[in-house]
Amino acid sequence: MYLSPRHAEIIQMAKDNGRVLVDDLATHFNVTPQTIRKDLNDLCDQRLLSRIHGGALFPSGIENMEYEARRKIAADEKEAIGRAAARLIPDNASLFINIGTTTESVSKALLDHAGLMVITNNINVANRMRIYPSIEVVIAGGVVRGSDGGVVGEAAVDFIRQFKVDYAVIGASAIDHDGALLDFDFREVKVAQAIIANARHVILVSDQTKFERTAPVRIGHLSQVNTFITDRCDIPSVRKICQEAEVQLIETSLS
Repeated sequence: MYLSPRHAEIIQMAKDNGRVLVDDLATHFNVTPQTIRKDLNDLCDQRLLSRIHGGALFPSGIENMEYEARRKIAADEKEAIGRAAARLIPDNASLFINIGTTTESVSKALLDHAGLMVITNNINVANRMRIYPSIEVVIAGGVVRGSDGGVVGEAAVDFIRQFKVDYAVIGASAIDHDGALLDFDFREVKVAQAIIANARHVILVSDQTKFERTAPVRIGHLSQVNTFITDRCDIPSVRKICQEAEVQLIETSLS
């Protein structure tokens, strides 16, 4: 398949960063936004990118993108989501924090809390929070994924089942328009399911790009969570599920 030099560079930028934005590309290549939109449409027609509002994503297929690339996607939005989640969690609470770059943003926003007991299968979360004497960190045992520091497997599932906590902070790699919460690694999904089952209040944190992605393994359903925090939700079916299941929907871009 022949790609023009500009198209090839756009693909590489999307692969490196997870997504590309029309305005940024127009500035980078010194062309009009209309030219970039046509480029992105052409690349999406060839299934080399996936279109989102204002730009395009590097397609996920059945492989999750690299951790650093995921961390860069919607970084500002994830920070705002993290702060919103932290406001829901009081001092002296017990909570699970699951694997994910958005859940890591929540852990960062929780550092000014006191008396927390945090149980996590995310080494990045444990490393960030362990140095704060007012926060007790308990880390699950199991297989450590080298790609992102997630702890997965049956040992982690058995460990999680020992607890019953006040809150759980979970993420998802993709959210289907029918409300299905999806991920890539069945071992991670089993841990997430145990976390949902052993928390009194489940907080799902996810930016709007997750509505544009797909993943093959089902975690559960949006109706199983108590609060859903995202930057923006423009999917009518998802909003309807939240309303009917009495899931609190918080959109940080509207606050």
